[in-house]
Amino acid sequence: MTQSTWGNDMAPKKTVPLRDKQITRRRLISAVGSLLAKKGFKGLGVNAVAREAGVDKVLIYRYFDGLPGLIAAFAQQEDFWPSTLEMAGGDLAQFSELPLDEKLALFAASFIQALKKRPLTRAIMAWEMIEPNELTEELERVREESIMAFFQMFFAKDRTGIDLQALVMLVGAALSYLAIRADNIDVYGGLDLATDQGWDRIASAVNMVIHHVIPPA
Repeated sequence: MTQSTWGNDMAPKKTVPLRDKQITRRRLISAVGSLLAKKGFKGLGVNAVAREAGVDKVLIYRYFDGLPGLIAAFAQQEDFWPSTLEMAGGDLAQFSELPLDEKLALFAASFIQALKKRPLTRAIMAWEMIEPNELTEELERVREESIMAFFQMFFAKDRTGIDLQALVMLVGAALSYLAIRADNIDVYGGLDLATDQGWDRIASAVNMVIHHVIPPA
């Protein structure tokens, strides 16, 4: 793989083939996930990421404007945070046509499944609460923008007299907390978080709350 490096600040930049640039970007993004999984935020730094990716650290600045930009790129990967399509259950057109109560219920079910299959995301969300820093704030910003874009796309135009934004965020917060707790405890409040049956009960309870607040159309 051809790499472009700076010998010093005054040296001219070499032209990097697009394919090599894309490969290097992917390697750096992947290195972030690998380091977070192994060492957490304390093990994350420019030198460590560069070593993990096997590239010159100057490429982090060239391609991402520094570590925060690289973290933001990592956070935008679907392996870290579910896409709009995933949170909508796999069909955007069908999701948009659902009645409001069914739309919220499907979002909740999809969000549960998305969190359950992303152990690194759950670990990062837990770390953010005890080790807040510039990098965790970048991850939080990307997630916040994603969930707000989803809300604006599918819920903001509903005129029900209900504070849908608060309802959606409350559901998301509750499910996020339970998913994070499930990594450290099996039972919470008598519910077995280590089994599909336990999560089915949670999904059913969320549906009950949604249908109580928003009667079926």
